[in-house]
Amino acid sequence: MSKHAAEDGDDAEASTGAGHTIRRWFPVLCILAAMATAWFMGLHEHLTLSELIRNRQDLANYVTQNLAAAVLAFILIYAVAVALSFPGASLLTIAGGFLFGWLISGTATVVAATLGATVIYLAARSSLGSVFTRRAGPFVARLASGFRENAFNYLLFLRLTPVFPFWLVNIAPAIFHVPLATYVGATAIGIVPGTYAFAFIGAGLDSVIEAQEAANPGCAAAGTCHVELGALVTPELLLAFFALGIASLIPVALKKIRSRGTDS
Repeated sequence: MSKHAAEDGDDAEASTGAGHTIRRWFPVLCILAAMATAWFMGLHEHLTLSELIRNRQDLANYVTQNLAAAVLAFILIYAVAVALSFPGASLLTIAGGFLFGWLISGTATVVAATLGATVIYLAARSSLGSVFTRRAGPFVARLASGFRENAFNYLLFLRLTPVFPFWLVNIAPAIFHVPLATYVGATAIGIVPGTYAFAFIGAGLDSVIEAQEAANPGCAAAGTCHVELGALVTPELLLAFFALGIASLIPVALKKIRSRGTDS
């Protein structure tokens, strides 16, 4: 082989490698660019309880006249917010309950959150997963293997307990190479209790606003009604989520106990 032919082969190989790297990281880069654009435009500033209260009458009128379109718009906005890891998913769920009622809102939110989470999972799997596999040490590799063996139950636990950031739970399974079907199923099931609970809270928000209006007339239109989101989420509700999360790990614990009994 001539020197020029060898050099051409090396250039082609380098070009192929560079193209593969770009394709692998392109989804993540697109999400990061969209996140930066959304933050720069200040879109997150509109995801507040005050904004919801201020515009609640206009929103309610639109929903009454265009229910199907409003639900579809809600699903799209929610899915994009999850895919971009925007804060305020709980607030969006409450807003959905306020506008559509707990049943429609809860169902729409489960669909939207699962779609958004799957988008970021697929993006992370295409890039971060391969990097993690190459650089993971023995301990982390064993951790990933154990996670995959009981992926469904571990994901249920992470989804049910309101401790871990939603965006982190979206990315970790991609890094650990959890199968897509397992990820989607555990995500859809795991977010059901919290989603319907927050939608139910939203469905009762109107009575809270009316009480604020009685104490401070005109506060809704002015956006000065003082409604604390933390006051709507009671410790008992959080405790129930923790209990469900622990219950989801019972099959994993039983599996380990049985395996130890077999080994002995």
